Amino acid sequence: MSLGISEAFDLRPDYIISVIRKLGAKTVGFQFPEGLKRKGPKLAKKVEEATGAEILISGDPCFGACDLDRTLLEHVDILFHFGHAELEDTKLSDKVYFIETRSAVSVRPVVEKAVPELKGQRIGLITTVQHVHKLHEACSVLEAMGKTCVIGRGDSRLAYPGQVLGCNFSAARAEVCDEYLYIGSGDFHPLGVALSTKKRVLAADPLSGEVREVDPSRVLRQRSAVIAKSLDAQVFGIIVSSKNGQKRLELASSLKACAKKHGKEAHLILIDLVTPDQLLQFKVDAFVNTACPRLAVDEVGRFPSPMLTPQEFEIVLGEREWEKLVLDEITEEPV
Repeated sequence: MSLGISEAFDLRPDYIISVIRKLGAKTVGFQFPEGLKRKGPKLAKKVEEATGAEILISGDPCFGACDLDRTLLEHVDILFHFGHAELEDTKLSDKVYFIETRSAVSVRPVVEKAVPELKGQRIGLITTVQHVHKLHEACSVLEAMGKTCVIGRGDSRLAYPGQVLGCNFSAARAEVCDEYLYIGSGDFHPLGVALSTKKRVLAADPLSGEVREVDPSRVLRQRSAVIAKSLDAQVFGIIVSSKNGQKRLELASSLKACAKKHGKEAHLILIDLVTPDQLLQFKVDAFVNTACPRLAVDEVGRFPSPMLTPQEFEIVLGEREWEKLVLDEITEEPV
């Protein structure tokens, strides 16, 4: 079942060429997530030869639709952003076109493989934007094999029913079900659903054909260790992102006020790209991350001081019980 990424995901070159020709764009930007960047030069060559436009490829990291390259946007007539669906709070300009890079791979074989591993009757289906158009195919497989299929709508930050982001699992809380089947690659999304819902999650990867049960225990141990290291902290650096889709200044200010209420010192740090090296010069006992929720989890142990999520910070301050620990999300309502 192994496919090259150019075969597995549709970069829509014909559509891109037609938009450029229609608008008469002379300078065009391409922005890719890390897994697709290597496809940039080949696609740029094809588009330049077909349109005569000059392509500028963003070399900066890209972590989602929340992370549009605003600098590149200033230097191009239009910008094509690959790999994500548009978010409500990323509608910066009519110059931005989102290419969702939908998967061409059938999900039927891996869903059929997953069914014997499912223990419940009502199965919640969740996925990323790459496979969201295949959820009805997955649903038909489940129902043909005697299961009840549930696809939740989620909140307004999600473009499609059943879609989950690395920072939003609301589609998995929208309907009542016994367990979840995640269709896609990687661990973060299904782990987030497992921690958010406290229910069993099976992950089924259409590209590799692998089916596995997600175990959130390791992440919980890591997060508990970070909290424990921060219990005696007196000075906190609260990270605020300058990226449009991640900027939670109101939340950061409320956390600072809560710290003051508990006799702690806290400072707001506005930053665009949050990396361990960028934070080396800040001498604080612990950081609190209100930027991309994945930072604290994916980079655990790499920051110069413990990096807490907002919910973990509440536990440190005594405002939240340990048993109510969940992964941070950017949603319509506080998590």
